[in-house]
Amino acid sequence: MKNIDDLIESAAELTASGQSKGEIADELNVSKRTASWLVSRSQEANGNSPTATDTSDIHVDWSTIGKSHTSLFHVGKAMAGVLEETTDDVTVTVGIEKAGVPLATNVAQQLETSLAAYAPAKHQWNDEGGDATAGAFSRNFGSIADEPCVIVDDTITSGTTMRETVEAIRNEGGNPVAGIVLVDKEGVDEIEGVPVYSLVEVIPVGER
Repeated sequence: MKNIDDLIESAAELTASGQSKGEIADELNVSKRTASWLVSRSQEANGNSPTATDTSDIHVDWSTIGKSHTSLFHVGKAMAGVLEETTDDVTVTVGIEKAGVPLATNVAQQLETSLAAYAPAKHQWNDEGGDATAGAFSRNFGSIADEPCVIVDDTITSGTTMRETVEAIRNEGGNPVAGIVLVDKEGVDEIEGVPVYSLVEVIPVGER
């Protein structure tokens, strides 16, 4: 993914495959507003009327890591190392679907915890009906009830998904003690009283 035209083309392909704008935002590591703009641009290119205005964002392409199980292992090891230095007595690693789960799998292996997976509400978001009311934990993975948990995702764009996950864990009776991401685009230190760490922090310079 080298330029904006590639992103617009990818947004068009993902739309054609039936993915919601929330899923497209997750897949392309951009905000929901940016995903809506990319879809709008792809529609404009196809002769349709655009539905979103211009926006600014930072696209993160970590596919070089994602397509290599060796790279994923080492990145997961690095994330686990940060958590081991700051967090004690964790029993569950929660991966935020989709991209956070393979990272969380490697973190869980390093920390020797069970693995849980959370699908955020944004996966159901598609402009027209507003935000979905809730995400859900997968029943195919571990339970978080009464367990101290760490949360793993690939990127933080606004912090909304991490905040939702923290609240969902608490609603299920779990105890979120820390979060970690590969890339933080917002400069988040903590969410809802939970410390959040990142391997890379992107800091825009200039007006926002």
